[in-house]
Amino acid sequence: MFDRLKKAFSSMVKGLSEKEISEADVDRVFSEMELALLESDVAQETVAHLHDTLRKALVGKRFDKSRDTERIVKDTLKDIMLSIFSSAGSVDVIGRIKDKGKGKEPYIILFLGINGTGKTTTIAKFANMLRKHGISSVIVAGDTHRAGAIEQITEHANRLGVKVIAQRYGADPAAVGRDGVLYARAHRVDAVLIDTAGRMQTSKNLMDEMAKIVRVVKPDLKIFVGDSLAGNDTIMQAKEFQRYTDFNAIILTKSDSDYKGGSALSIVHVTNRPILYLGVGQGYDDLVEFNAREFVEQIVEGNSM
Repeated sequence: MFDRLKKAFSSMVKGLSEKEISEADVDRVFSEMELALLESDVAQETVAHLHDTLRKALVGKRFDKSRDTERIVKDTLKDIMLSIFSSAGSVDVIGRIKDKGKGKEPYIILFLGINGTGKTTTIAKFANMLRKHGISSVIVAGDTHRAGAIEQITEHANRLGVKVIAQRYGADPAAVGRDGVLYARAHRVDAVLIDTAGRMQTSKNLMDEMAKIVRVVKPDLKIFVGDSLAGNDTIMQAKEFQRYTDFNAIILTKSDSDYKGGSALSIVHVTNRPILYLGVGQGYDDLVEFNAREFVEQIVEGNSM
């Protein structure tokens, strides 16, 4: 991705020096950049947004030889990308949990996403992260459909010393979630972390059940867990989950692999929801806060995060 972008920027510099930029100039140069973006898992609608915004920012401007044209163009593109992340806002999870705890009420977090994204492991990492901040939690085994799901989340919780609330397979996930909330209230637990079945976004019945969980449990925060490596599939999943649950934030997993990076920019642009954390490994400590500015530097400059 970075080699293609560097070539596109070089072409842009050659074509834009000592002249007033026209729409045709931007379109011609961006066409070289477009393929690199698409091949890096940037969604088509996000590519179109970058193109339109870059055109508006540059058309009519005049660059002289004495000015660093490449620097100006790169900074303009970085500003456009950062505005996408900025418009999605931010969520101070730790602050919100502590604020609600002052009223002796647990903070309820619902984790959403399909099978294979690493959602269950992410919940364990999340519980570990909360513990480092002095926040207690209880995990709710809300995936009552997938064989082995309850045992898997229980094993993680046992390793971390966290209480698990579970029922039998086939139980109503909304009822299990409610039990978790009641337990947290009775035992003064700060946060309730609710696992859910990895529902395929194409199954309306299962998505309707997810919407029911939201109505019954009334979570304070709904987090969509997506796979960084899944590219545009992750974007389509996020759109559908947002339609049924109106989630508040995102965690992207498998970000330690050699992924192309475009899914992070696209998922924020398409959903207008912030990325909170990145999963960067299999260990419980491998959950890092997402830094939009560092990410944009990596995309535009080719720098390492």
